[in-house]
This record gives sequence, C-alpha cells and structure tokens, in this order.
Amino acid sequence: VQLQASGGGLVQPGGSLRLSCVASGTFGSVEDMAWYRQAPGKQRELVADITRGGSETYADSVKGRFAISRDNAKNMVSLQMNNLEPEDTGVYYCNGRIVPRRSATYRLYWGQGTQVTVSS
Repeated sequence: VQLQASGGGLVQPGGSLRLSCVASGTFGSVEDMAWYRQAPGKQRELVADITRGGSETYADSVKGRFAISRDNAKNMVSLQMNNLEPEDTGVYYCNGRIVPRRSATYRLYWGQGTQVTVSS
C-alpha cells in the first residue's frame, strides 16, 4: 500500500493551490483520509480530515479557506487551498486509514509529503 501526494509549490499570499493524494496497492477499503502539515520547527498538525461518508473536519486556522474532498472510486483525497497565507507554509502530508482485505482493523499509512511555500 502506498499513498502518493502531489500538487505543492510556491505561491504568493492570497493565491491558491490544490493538493491530491492517491492510495494504491491491494487493500479492502479506505476509511478516514486526512491532510497534516508541518512547519519548520513546529510539530505536525491536522489540517483537515474527511470520513468515507464525506464528513469533514478542519483546523480553526484554515476554516473558510481550505476544502477537503475525496473520490472513493479512485481512493483519492484532495485539498483545495484558497487565500493562502505565509503561515500556511510547510510540508503537507496525507494519510489514510486503510483496511486490508479480510480484516476489520485499519492500518494508518502516510504519504511522502509535498512542500507548500507561501511567499511574495
């Protein structure tokens, strides 16, 4: 099982970026998927989470600016980031709670991280 993230880059304050993450391999199902970020010198923090049924949770700092979505058929989660601020700079990681075949217990997998830099 592998999670592959893409979409990071350099953007000016007020700009937008869209991150995507795809789970591949052999497994039964993908449950919750989420995006975390880690700024230099800081701990990794939750940005947004989405359940398989589409229920969303956001960090207070990104509410109203970021939107998480998923495509269950493609095992993909996306993060649309609008009105970006310098404080949003960091490495963004996706994760997924993936249930192996013939199992009732999920395992947590992480993507490799993608750099987002917001700077003028």
